Amino acid sequence: MSDEITEQKRLGTTMQVLAWVVLMALLATWFNELLGQRHNPNQVLETRHAENGIREVVLQRNRSGHYVTSGKINGEPVVFMLDTGATGVAIPEDIARRLRLDRGRAYRTQTANGQATSYATMLDRVSVGDIALDNVRAGIVPGLQTREILLGMSFLQHIEFTQRGDQLILRQYPG
Repeated sequence: MSDEITEQKRLGTTMQVLAWVVLMALLATWFNELLGQRHNPNQVLETRHAENGIREVVLQRNRSGHYVTSGKINGEPVVFMLDTGATGVAIPEDIARRLRLDRGRAYRTQTANGQATSYATMLDRVSVGDIALDNVRAGIVPGLQTREILLGMSFLQHIEFTQRGDQLILRQYPG
């Protein structure tokens, strides 16, 4: 009978360990999602459509003071950081490879970290919510150490944007 009790204790201990492992995995998943939401509070976007054809997307600033949002390049999901100081759209090399973008001519750029070599590319379509532009100039930047694509003025100059408090309102007019 003591073998049966020992086996029950072993089974009980195993079940407790498994319960703790499952609990820790669930907590890790929850905290990971929470941190992702803090970094990119604009993971799910809603576009307002006005009767006159104006499309509007409202972005929330993240805890670091940046506007980070989900979007698409050539129909593929990406994460953008809006950067009005960037001339074009700056794409880290690993993301450019994933998007299968062609490297064009090399050119020198000035970045926050100094001079860099970038490679010209053309994006068929860039979208944030239902705001979309075709044929957007971009650069593939091999030394860019970020998980986001910098969405610069080659996109932003074609839309209206207004900052109010912790929100950035993007508007695209028809035509």
